[in-house]
Amino acid sequence: MSSAVAPVISVVVPVYRGESCLDELHRRLVLALEAIVDEFEIVLVEDCGPDQAWARIRELVVRDPRIRGLQFSRNFGQHRAITAGIDVARGDWIVVMDCDLQDRPEEIPHLFAATKSGFDIVLARRQRRRDGFVKRTTSAAFYAVFRYLTDLDYDGSVGNFRIISRQVATSFRSVTEQMRFFGGIVTWLGFRVGSIDVQHDERFAGQTSYTWRKLIELAVQTIVAHSDKPLRLAIRLGFLMAFGALAGGAWVFVAALRGGIQVSGWASLMVSMYFLSGVMLAFLGILGLYLGRVFDEVKGRPLYVIRETTFRE
Repeated sequence: MSSAVAPVISVVVPVYRGESCLDELHRRLVLALEAIVDEFEIVLVEDCGPDQAWARIRELVVRDPRIRGLQFSRNFGQHRAITAGIDVARGDWIVVMDCDLQDRPEEIPHLFAATKSGFDIVLARRQRRRDGFVKRTTSAAFYAVFRYLTDLDYDGSVGNFRIISRQVATSFRSVTEQMRFFGGIVTWLGFRVGSIDVQHDERFAGQTSYTWRKLIELAVQTIVAHSDKPLRLAIRLGFLMAFGALAGGAWVFVAALRGGIQVSGWASLMVSMYFLSGVMLAFLGILGLYLGRVFDEVKGRPLYVIRETTFRE
């Protein structure tokens, strides 16, 4: 493909510990894309992993000039890697997928065909996730809480795998907030959304880099970035507790007038004190999370830093 010809489809793939998947990923992507378009590009964003993925990407670029590679200066995370890929993608349509081949390249023609129905975004809805029971359960719980707190109609059966139009990509680039959650931002943008059912495969090689700690941190940060409902719930709970305390005080006052109050117990006093202290600390913690997000935003740092690319633009 000549560099002067804009690709019809760009495929953006964040890469972390993906060295063992890259050859197979490239082979299957080329087969799937050549069947539907003449001009395409594959954007591989290497998130500064501990393996030799970047060296492998450079080798693939020599063999296939339709590949464009970027390497971060350090690990910035999957969703910022997606952001970087979309920033440099030139296609009329942009496919986002993971590098471990759980997202099947063979589904891309189906996603592209679905755009002919007038959709700006077509989601790949996984019919049956090839993940462990614990991961499926915790993922379902997270998305249920996320939908409740953000009031976004987000489909938990959908991962990052989807196709978006150039217009959606342009709007996505204008959202420069530090907390990146690709699916949540795209959902918030609106536009016409369709979906198709796809097959979800086993991981081709390696293991997931998401530990329990990373998953919990991502869940908390994502919810805080997309919703202020935890603050509003804290206010409601505070008023509810205050009302309960007033009602309890009124009952104690009436009981005292009637002579029904015996010597107060030390245990009940301590339980009440620790309970209220814990609630207040929890509220302060919630407030601190939001102040932390504000602090991150006002610093105005770039979303990512690129160490090296395989192209000159």
